Amino acid sequence: MPTIFLNIGSNNGDRHALIEQAVAAVSEIYPGARVRRSDYIETEPWGFESEYRFLNIGVAVTVDNGDWGEEQCLQTLHKIAAVERGIDASPHRDSEGNYIDRKIDIDIIAIDDMVMDTPELTLPHPRMHLREFVLKPMAQLAPEWRHPILNLTAEELIK
Repeated sequence: MPTIFLNIGSNNGDRHALIEQAVAAVSEIYPGARVRRSDYIETEPWGFESEYRFLNIGVAVTVDNGDWGEEQCLQTLHKIAAVERGIDASPHRDSEGNYIDRKIDIDIIAIDDMVMDTPELTLPHPRMHLREFVLKPMAQLAPEWRHPILNLTAEELIK
């Protein structure tokens, strides 16, 4: 039973409502899945300047679909991207490739302890260890989870 760890954030619009909409839509991707959520965390934008703070939440989706491989991970990525586009199709970067304000951002942080590096998806998320707004929810959702490359828990990565 793999667990998909997501981070959902918003810094534009009704942040709580947008995140709740995203959590509800993600819950519908895998009917019958166990969905757990962290507390909200509010932080300054990461990687760009903005007057708007981000609200983020971690979500753990445990599915009962047996063994997973690259194909299932990529299918999940496409489903998550469709949820994101369904809420707000605006780009997350400007014409120069810089991050910008966004209504919704959903990142796959990890799928269990899988390690994967394709042009579309890297697991675990390649910058998760640098982002407190990812690590704090991850520590709350899965305190025993260890980064499969760095061999550290989220709490250890925060320190």
